[in-house]
Amino acid sequence: MAYEEARAALLLGQMVFDRRSELGLTQAELAARAGMTQPQLSRLEAGGATPTVPLLARLAAALEAELDIAFRPHDPVVAPA
Repeated sequence: MAYEEARAALLLGQMVFDRRSELGLTQAELAARAGMTQPQLSRLEAGGATPTVPLLARLAAALEAELDIAFRPHDPVVAPA
């Protein structure tokens, strides 16, 4: 469980970093847009923070992106024939 959470945090951080880079923003610029501090954003991008849903919404707006949160069922395990 802890591994899955750490992996999700790293993936989220990478997505924020990638989009920030696409927009040509510094961490300080994005942090200001999202109403957070640069050290908070740095921790998030490094996978060391778990943001709240309201913070994710602010980040999406600051990144000029849509926030998409969904529950998707796991792929069924099919036994080999």
